[in-house]
Amino acid sequence: MPYTKTLLYLVFVVVFTASMSEARKRNATHIQFYMHDTPGGSNPSAVRVAGQPINSTGANMGAMFGFGSIFVMDNSLTATPDTNSTLIGRAQGIYVMASQENELSLLMTLTYNFVSGIYNGSSLSIVGRNPVMNEVREMPVVGGTGVFRLARGFALAKTHSIDQVNAVIGYNVTIIPYY
Repeated sequence: MPYTKTLLYLVFVVVFTASMSEARKRNATHIQFYMHDTPGGSNPSAVRVAGQPINSTGANMGAMFGFGSIFVMDNSLTATPDTNSTLIGRAQGIYVMASQENELSLLMTLTYNFVSGIYNGSSLSIVGRNPVMNEVREMPVVGGTGVFRLARGFALAKTHSIDQVNAVIGYNVTIIPYY
């Protein structure tokens, strides 16, 4: 009898461990898109709403780009870098010039709202540091809605092109779903 109880306990532990391992094998979702950030021009998608004066003769990049400046954005997300490609969503949120030193670094708080395709009506939230002069920047996905409810993951950003202050940034996002 004690042997049977031990054997049953061992079988239970093996089955439970196997089911937990299977539950941890979540399928990651990979999404690629392009964000069009246009703080310049006649129809900007990002506007400066607060901050100290920008000092173009500043001794460091923080002063030169207005350390503490806050921008509100409503940038388009497209399937390709072309501004006329399929609109898949909007990147809405804020970014702040967050570095005082010789690095151009932003604090990003934004939500990618998807408006077409299989993710229509869903969103992803990103909060993190963006050292924009680095070739590739990584920021955390901290949540989402719809098919991305309670998602976690990361976004890799890479500047595709820049024209003075207007930029096209490619994003590769990996999402680990919650279930």
